[in-house]
Amino acid sequence: MTIILQKEQCIGCGSCAAVCGDCFEMEAEGKSHIKNSVAEQDGTEKLDGVETGCVKEAAEVCPVQCIKII
Repeated sequence: MTIILQKEQCIGCGSCAAVCGDCFEMEAEGKSHIKNSVAEQDGTEKLDGVETGCVKEAAEVCPVQCIKII
């Protein structure tokens, strides 16, 4: 699966990192970050080949729905 994080929409609540610390962490600026991701020019982060089950839960608990799974 592929994770896409729309950083400009992130409010920095930390819920994704709390439920899925394997894939997400909080940056010093207060926004979420996908570990080992590639930053895209449009301000999103993307990580391919993710097999961690908690990613779906992280997307579901995000209050602004800025995490997409493909």
